[in-house]
Amino acid sequence: MADMPNGLITKPCKDSVVATTERFAALLKARGITLFALLDHSGEAEKAGLKMPPTKLLIFGNPKGGTPVMLAAPTIAIDLPLKVLVWEDAAGKAWISFNDPAYLQKRHNVPGELVKNISVVDGLVDQVLA
Repeated sequence: MADMPNGLITKPCKDSVVATTERFAALLKARGITLFALLDHSGEAEKAGLKMPPTKLLIFGNPKGGTPVMLAAPTIAIDLPLKVLVWEDAAGKAWISFNDPAYLQKRHNVPGELVKNISVVDGLVDQVLA
């Protein structure tokens, strides 16, 4: 799946949603990045008597990186902490999606020197998918 014009980047996963989510959480822990929340959308749907393919949202970050960005561009706080969505399509294929840092920079007018603070998501995703 190609990058979407709405500011999302979506990449294929070689493993399941569960395995990819576990690997991402382990990488965050190893890198000292806080996992603020892991939302299991499909699990909550099941509790409500509904069926949906595996879908999990990881919300993570580091205040040392995010705070300077929010001070320079306060509206980015609506998009921070960083997030990745690990989801399964109707054919059973797992994908990982996240906000394109360039899109976030443009959307919130983040100064160029601070984009690196939110671009870490690219490298994390690539490590998990390797």
